[in-house]
Amino acid sequence: MTMVRSKLISIGGLIAGTAGLLLLSACGSETAPVAQNTSASPSSSAPDTSAAPSASSSSPAPQPAQSPAQAPKNDGLCKAGDVKLSIEDGDAAAGTVYRKLVITNTSGHVCTIQGFPGISYVTGADGHQVGEAAYRDGAKGGPVQLNNGESAIADVGFVNVRNYDEAACKPTETRGLRVYLPQETASNFVPMQGLGCTGKIPGNQLTVKTVHKG
Repeated sequence: MTMVRSKLISIGGLIAGTAGLLLLSACGSETAPVAQNTSASPSSSAPDTSAAPSASSSSPAPQPAQSPAQAPKNDGLCKAGDVKLSIEDGDAAAGTVYRKLVITNTSGHVCTIQGFPGISYVTGADGHQVGEAAYRDGAKGGPVQLNNGESAIADVGFVNVRNYDEAACKPTETRGLRVYLPQETASNFVPMQGLGCTGKIPGNQLTVKTVHKG
């Protein structure tokens, strides 16, 4: 009886020891940390952007194409260098002498003239103006086309300035006329001896009418 109990105790101890070992083995497998490789593999590493151009690249933006400069177009108007000017005698009436300003196209091509020429007396070596410029008399006419060699006419009135009070008129000898064609900024000179007022007078010492075909 005693021998049977000793065997049972021995077997029980063996079973208990085996169970303890299994339990420890299981606990150890649950708590033991799993080693992880933290180094990135070459295939999964981030791309190297050090040599890639940024959005604010210094390369210049394309510029819009520049259109070539265009040469100014000929507007067809008679210019100062296109014409020859002369004065022809006309009629006289009530203290005013009317003469014809003849404008002849010598350019070699067709040109057009329309409106009132600008006219004033000039004197001295420097050609300075004497008194007021010519007053525009009447309505502006239509365009006059001049072929090479053809002429247009503007009627100019020259008042006898000796009819004015000398103190007011301050009469001065003139040596010609400065003439601006309509819509032109360069002038022509027409030699003509005369007498003009440098002072203020109650009227117009010069008048001019619109250009018409000669």
